[in-house]
Order: sequence, then structure tokens, then C-alpha cells
Amino acid sequence: MLEGNRVSRISVRGFAVASATAVTTVGAVVGVASGSTQGSAEPVEATAADATLLADISAGNQTQAQTASLTQQADAQSTAADAAAKKSAEEAARKQAAQDAAAKKAAAEKKAAAEKAAEEREAELKAARSEARKDVGDFAQQASYTVAQVQSMARQMMPSDQFQCFSNIVDHESDWNYKASNPSSGAYGLVQALPGTKMASAGSDWQTNPATQIKWGLGYMNDRYDSPCGAWEFWQANQWY
Repeated sequence: MLEGNRVSRISVRGFAVASATAVTTVGAVVGVASGSTQGSAEPVEATAADATLLADISAGNQTQAQTASLTQQADAQSTAADAAAKKSAEEAARKQAAQDAAAKKAAAEKKAAAEKAAEEREAELKAARSEARKDVGDFAQQASYTVAQVQSMARQMMPSDQFQCFSNIVDHESDWNYKASNPSSGAYGLVQALPGTKMASAGSDWQTNPATQIKWGLGYMNDRYDSPCGAWEFWQANQWY
């Protein structure tokens, strides 16, 4: 009888573990297994142990479920954080791209404005140069010329807004003496061309005709400094031009 009870108890425990059913089901199984030994304490002992085992299994399942839930929450939070970081990075990149584009546009506009201003200035200079001005052949040649006559020639051969700059240079270079000569350097004439023979490109009478010297000097200043005023600005900074 004792051996039979032990077998019944083991069977009940195995059945409880295998089926993981409720305690009431375990009790029913125990009742069937212990029918031949009524009033024995061993079936009761088996039922209590099996119930404890089921409770342990249930608690373990709950712990696993809680752990899984926490893991899911952590994963969800991590995914949300990654999404927020990605969105923030994309927004920062968008703002930087917009700033770069604005800076590039501003630089392009500034460059275009500078180029336009330069073109307008060049157009104005060309227009001024193309104005109907007297040339060397428009003046009757004389044996000699006064300072006033030479200055009058110059006024008629260049734009009015350039005469004063031209005059300032000639004042310093030759004091309006069209025969001024520098024996040490070979510079000659109103604008002190160096050497004086350069002025032959404006006329063979460059030594005696101030109009020829003015023509050459004006062309030199326009070609090298854009205008007599440009030449005068350079002269003030360097004492030569």
C-alpha cells in the first residue's frame, strides 16, 4: 500500500507539471489516484506540493512576461530616440543648406553688382573718349605757344571732367612747358614722355607741337590708368606715373 501511494504521488506530480492546469484539476486527479486509501495524509501532501509547484511556474511566467514588457518598452524608447535624433539631424542639415545657399546667392549678387558697376564705368569712359573732341589737325601750327594757348588746346582735346587731373600732372612734370627736357633721363615735353621719341606715334612734330604731345599724353593715361584722373591718383601715391 505504501508503494502504491508513492507511485500515485509521483504520477500526480508528473501530471501536474506536464499539464500545468489549475489546482482543482490536480485535486481531481489525486482523488482518483488515491481511491483505495481513503483518509491517508499522503494524497493531501501531494496536492499541496503540486499547487506550490504550479504557483512557482505561474510566478516565473509572470516574471518573464514583465521582463519581455520592459524589453519592449526599452526597444520602443530607443526607436523613438533614434527617430528624434534622425529628425533633428535632418532639420539641422536643412537649415545649414539653406544658410549656405543664401550666402552663395548673396556672394553671387555682390559679384554681379561689382561687375555691373565696372562695366558701367568702362562704358562711361568709352563714351567720354568717343565724344567729338578736337585733334591735332584742328589747331593751326605756330612757331611758339603760350601756356594759356597750350592749356586751351588741352581743354578742347579731352572731357571737361578730366582736364584738371591732366593739368595737375603737367604742372608737376613740365609746368606747361612743351619744350621741357630732362637731360639726365631723356624725358621730354608737357607730360615728360620717357624717352621723348615715344610721342612720335602721335605725330612727327612731337618736339614742337603741344597738341601732338597732349594727344600722346592723353592716350597714355587712358590706356594705362583708364583716364587722366586715374593717372593723377597714381601720381599722388607714387610721385610718378
